[in-house]
Amino acid sequence: MTTRYCFALDLKDDSALIAEYRKYHSPEGVWPEIIDSIKDSGIEALDIYLVGNRLFMIMDVNDSFSFEAKQQADLSNPKVVEWEQLMWVFQQQLPWAKGDEKWLLMDKIFNL
Repeated sequence: MTTRYCFALDLKDDSALIAEYRKYHSPEGVWPEIIDSIKDSGIEALDIYLVGNRLFMIMDVNDSFSFEAKQQADLSNPKVVEWEQLMWVFQQQLPWAKGDEKWLLMDKIFNL
């Protein structure tokens, strides 16, 4: 069984930065260690969409996935830490984010 989570985050409203962010998220742009960290955590599918400077991420996870375990694994992986620091050059918090929150979990309000 899989569970779906959806998240939102903004990019800095700069066309050059957005173009570079897109390159990092092309199939050849994402570092292999990042792909491994995603798959190893129980994430079975992950899609990121962009409109303007707003990002929307859909994440399908299996029963082994845990937000806490993923966070701990990421913090202990130097390549993931490096990637996240690099991505923060392009990203910015949503206006209602608290503290150091980045990707904010969205509430599902409709289903068909």
